[in-house]
Amino acid sequence: MSSRQPDYHPDRGENPRSIRPIAERAVSRAAGAPLVGGNAVRLLIDARGNYPVWLEAISQAKHAIFFENYIISPDRTGRAFRDALTERAAAGVKVRVLQDWLGSFKASRRFWAPLINAGGIIRVHNPFRFESPLGWLSRDHRKTMVIDGQTGFVSGLCVSDRWLGNPQKNVEPWRDTGVEIKGPAVNDLLKAFAEVWAENGNKLEPEDLELPHPVEAGYTHLRVIATAPNLAGVYRLDLLVSALAKKRLWLSDAYFAGIPAYIQALRAAARDGVDVRLLIPGGSDLPLLRPLTTAGYRPLLEAGVRVFEWNGSMMHAKTAVADSRWARVGSTNLNVASWMSNHELDVAIEDVDFAKQMEAQYENDLNHCTEVVLHQRKRVRRDVSGKRKSRPGGGSVARATAGALRLGRTLGAAMMNRRLFAPDEARTIGWVACAPMLLGLIALIFPHVVAWPLAALLIWFSIALLIRANRLRKAGKEKLGAVSPD
Repeated sequence: MSSRQPDYHPDRGENPRSIRPIAERAVSRAAGAPLVGGNAVRLLIDARGNYPVWLEAISQAKHAIFFENYIISPDRTGRAFRDALTERAAAGVKVRVLQDWLGSFKASRRFWAPLINAGGIIRVHNPFRFESPLGWLSRDHRKTMVIDGQTGFVSGLCVSDRWLGNPQKNVEPWRDTGVEIKGPAVNDLLKAFAEVWAENGNKLEPEDLELPHPVEAGYTHLRVIATAPNLAGVYRLDLLVSALAKKRLWLSDAYFAGIPAYIQALRAAARDGVDVRLLIPGGSDLPLLRPLTTAGYRPLLEAGVRVFEWNGSMMHAKTAVADSRWARVGSTNLNVASWMSNHELDVAIEDVDFAKQMEAQYENDLNHCTEVVLHQRKRVRRDVSGKRKSRPGGGSVARATAGALRLGRTLGAAMMNRRLFAPDEARTIGWVACAPMLLGLIALIFPHVVAWPLAALLIWFSIALLIRANRLRKAGKEKLGAVSPD
């Protein structure tokens, strides 16, 4: 927990020639979130550091619990949280749970029956709808909880046994990061929950939000960045931080697939002398995706960005720390889906003590990594001491998303001749070239194999649009009827 006063404050008088007020204003506008002071922040590492603290906070709740998470699995960990929430609901505490339809599809109404019977309310974000064929792509990827309006949690951890690992099978726990927050910023966490809750049904009752306002608990300043589809607050902030960093910018990400603008920002920072490091998972349970997920390494490495691959079961943390004074922790991955499509929640913390904690943890993490370096003939991997080291398997099926994004970026650049390619990308481009050729041959030999699915897809999209048009037409008639003098 940080306890020192920040070495500057945006409202304090500054030298008119200082760039700090300008940078502060730029950060506020980019993130779309104000800087809130008076908070106490505690860094929580991995499931063993987060889950017990979450469960303890739930057990002490007296008024209301607002719980939002992308994945809630009906396994031992999920049942532990469900039972803890059920006990509080039975004691009269208001319990509201918001889970994502895609991420938590296994956590059915039957699983939640004990909590529902005790008075808790469960909502599912953005379930699949026939009339919206692509609507399911936007997810509620947040991982947050607010207790009594006084204590909040923000992290990259979902609720699943996977984060705890499996000692019997020698599967290590997943590496992940979260924070506990006490102070005025908790009110922003509650507002963020209320907004997504209202998207999926009625708004929270006024009394649900009439909790005692959180009082100052420390000296840490932070921003609660609650992004929604197309807002891209974290993306704008990430670009700005990469431009403002002077000495260090250390990143960790689970499904890195940076778009060209962000790749260029990291390259520019590294060439300007900034120590830019990227820590990502080292393995995938889909070996065929390996060439795709590593396709973006070379442009970064050639510019001086250091890339490290995690040697454990999974690196799932989404963090950043810059210049020993700024840090970000939350749910946003460095890819288009998180930046542009999902509901995400992160906190950007401006505090020297906390940033130094993050840097210390980052350096400790590098002891469990293999560094990727360039070689004249081939890419080799070395650990942080410089020795050659093999990389174990492991990872997550979800890395397919990152691979697909890189594949699309490479294909688009090749077709439009937008940039020069490195020799090691020839395999990726060649593989991509074979796919449409194979599809074309199938269409020539067996036309119905391609035509029938395509026809069904086009009909589905047409029906979905007609349903949407009909609803808009009815809404327009109702509106006209409401304003009619009759």
